Amino acid sequence: MPQPIRAQSILPARREEIELHTADGLTLVGELALPADRPPVATLVCLHPLPTHGGMMDSHVLRKAAWRLPALADLAGLRFNTRGTSSGRGPGGGSFGAAVGERHDVVAAIEYAEFADLPGIWLLGWSFGTDLALRYGCEPDVVGAILLSPPLRFSTVDDLATWDRSGKPVTALVPEFDDYLRPVEARQRFAAIGRAEVVGVAGARHLWVGDAETVLDEIVRRVNPSAYPLPAEWDGPIRRSDSSAY
Repeated sequence: MPQPIRAQSILPARREEIELHTADGLTLVGELALPADRPPVATLVCLHPLPTHGGMMDSHVLRKAAWRLPALADLAGLRFNTRGTSSGRGPGGGSFGAAVGERHDVVAAIEYAEFADLPGIWLLGWSFGTDLALRYGCEPDVVGAILLSPPLRFSTVDDLATWDRSGKPVTALVPEFDDYLRPVEARQRFAAIGRAEVVGVAGARHLWVGDAETVLDEIVRRVNPSAYPLPAEWDGPIRRSDSSAY
């Protein structure tokens, strides 16, 4: 009998602890989640929020994407801790690089996905992670980028111009009450990317508390539209995460 999908629900997937090795000699820890019984149709490389403010690979939207989307949307999810970041999976090597050293982290994650022959690589950045996607993620094998709560704090005009020249799709999901960049200003600033789509999310805030389902739906709508909208129930086994671990 179908069961409701709740905040701590973990749906079936093949999950593997992985390590990324950066060009400057660091080892970063992460996880790769794949559909349980079939190949993925596309891949999300997840870039987490600012680690100096608690961001990590287990930040709740990225965690829920990894727990649900392999089963519900046939997506692979690669998430990892950038340098100097710790989570339940363990610490990343090195120290926080203020969006400079993290260039190597982004490249290492994309290369891992390439070497693993994962299909249709999309970057999924959240807050600080959106700056990493915009600065360093416009690589040949990357299909596009989905940006959650982009502050455009570290990204430059040149970074936006690189994405504009690429012609790759960029979608920014911008909370109505974001702490840093709200929809009206976001549309003005993302106009530098001709194919950028700015989606204002009514009532939402920077951390997406209470709005994770909306975010996951919008991700799937762009990456695997045939799986949109996501169901609210699952007819199969469900594990429940220990919320005290986060």
